[in-house]
Amino acid sequence: MDTRKRKRVTTLIPPSSNTCIKALILCFSFFPFLLFLSHHIHIQEVGLVGFRNPTRLASTTLPQLRVQIRVLFPHCVLVIVGVNKEVNDRHRYRNEDIECLYHRQLNESDADRRVNKEFDVRPALSADGYDEFRWIVRCPVPAGNYSAVVGLRWRRADVAAGVHRGGGVDKWDMVTYEAVMDGEESVVLFVKGLNLRPDRESDPNQFTCRFRWETMDRRESEVHTSKAITAAQEVVRCALPEDVRTNIRKVERVEVTISMRTQIHGRGHLQQMIIPSVAEIRGRGSSGGKRDGDGDGKYELCACTMVWNQASAIREWIMYHAWLGVERWFVYDNNSDDDLKVVIEELDEKYYNVTRHVWPWIKSQEAGFSHCALRARDECSWVAFFDVDEFFYFPPPRHRGDNAMVNPGQNSLRELVANLTSSAANIAEMRTTCYSFGPSGLTTVPVQGVTSGYTCRLQSPERHKSIVRPDALDDTLLNAVHHFRLRKEFRYLNMPLGTVLINHYKYQVWESFKTKFYRRVSTYVADWLENQNEGSRDRAPGLGTEAIEPPNWHLRFCEVWDTRLRDFVIANLADPTTGMLPWQSAALQ
Repeated sequence: MDTRKRKRVTTLIPPSSNTCIKALILCFSFFPFLLFLSHHIHIQEVGLVGFRNPTRLASTTLPQLRVQIRVLFPHCVLVIVGVNKEVNDRHRYRNEDIECLYHRQLNESDADRRVNKEFDVRPALSADGYDEFRWIVRCPVPAGNYSAVVGLRWRRADVAAGVHRGGGVDKWDMVTYEAVMDGEESVVLFVKGLNLRPDRESDPNQFTCRFRWETMDRRESEVHTSKAITAAQEVVRCALPEDVRTNIRKVERVEVTISMRTQIHGRGHLQQMIIPSVAEIRGRGSSGGKRDGDGDGKYELCACTMVWNQASAIREWIMYHAWLGVERWFVYDNNSDDDLKVVIEELDEKYYNVTRHVWPWIKSQEAGFSHCALRARDECSWVAFFDVDEFFYFPPPRHRGDNAMVNPGQNSLRELVANLTSSAANIAEMRTTCYSFGPSGLTTVPVQGVTSGYTCRLQSPERHKSIVRPDALDDTLLNAVHHFRLRKEFRYLNMPLGTVLINHYKYQVWESFKTKFYRRVSTYVADWLENQNEGSRDRAPGLGTEAIEPPNWHLRFCEVWDTRLRDFVIANLADPTTGMLPWQSAALQ
């Protein structure tokens, strides 16, 4: 910005200039008249608002912010913005560059109208890429009597772009939020608001799939319908209509959603209710998300996880499991506001092959894993679904001469699944038991990471996590986070404890553990601040609903001292000169 002050120039106006002065007065009198009109005429949509602010930076390169859809969450208003692919590739969006504009409610009382401003302007909470053709902007929940129908503008632009007063706002818990093409015959939709049972398949006949696109001249829209094929949890698989298959490459995008039969309150008959949607499938101009790299070959072992604010933990998790043989990473970012994006970019630059997928939909871990299984199927032979506080470990044989399925060491996890592929063609899921570790006497975050810091655990194992073949999953994609439903010709294998296990660093120092109170990602698990299912195994015993550190937290959940993974990590991964572990060194660079 040019901060130099311009010199003030004073010019005396001669008496002969009265005619010019009158003309100026007339022009300036016309401006309040226009302002009066703007307060009384409801503007449906303004693409570019033509007022200039001298404190803003002039820019001819900033794209127009074309608001497509708004979704109201408990913590923000999610604004989905349409951009063309060239702009998306070129422009670096930052939340400090964008402002959120709120209009007064139309039903506001005269008293409120005298107090409240016409607009309220607040900085965006965050901005991020969503897909090839869309961004998302998170705006604060509106204050007072302002509408959630949020507009956007560039903060540093000389023109306020993208101010939209038309349209409405959808609710996060009643929306079709994602869609994925599955081959040429079907599309998989991810839908909130269906209220289906968590552990079983539902009747798909209650749903109708709807496909809509605009004609090339954008004057008309075409709508086609088909029947749902399967339905489970938040996932509905739809047959792709013939007209859609024929025209998908000719149009830019196809909006998709479902309708379902529902009973009208106070009446005895059913009607079709169309679920609002932000989901679309792409045709012309889309890359299709195909794998880059070495032709048709698949990675033997990939990993998928969903995280919120795990920038401090994800380096250790990825670098350790990469040493065990994981080749490809899918990280679903569930509204993180820490440095997760930066850390993932750094890891990817160091050839860890990590992809961050923006996933703003809360309470949707099961659906996110189903979505990831579809994405990974063409790239990966096996996919491990587990959290960033869970670490696979190969314990040494208890007795000399014991036969092991794989020798503990580098790439041992990849060798294990490769052995299953070659020796047991009908095994499509490997289930591994978890041991839960406690704070182990610590009161501060261990500087060498969780694998070296936490060494005391509960005696009995809890639950399991799975590595699956994505091409063997049931068409419903039904899962319970810990495992998937397989097609009937496949089965799962429970791995013996002496072969492989998972150290689950579940109960960490209170500074780290207390964040679990504020966000549980599973669809069917209540947030810990809610007074629901307080006896659930998902919760820590006896903590209740408040994030208050109990007495002697650092000594809890400690029944067996187990230093095996710590000793293994230090022996195999620590720098012989400095003693530092790889994730410590990476964090310092």
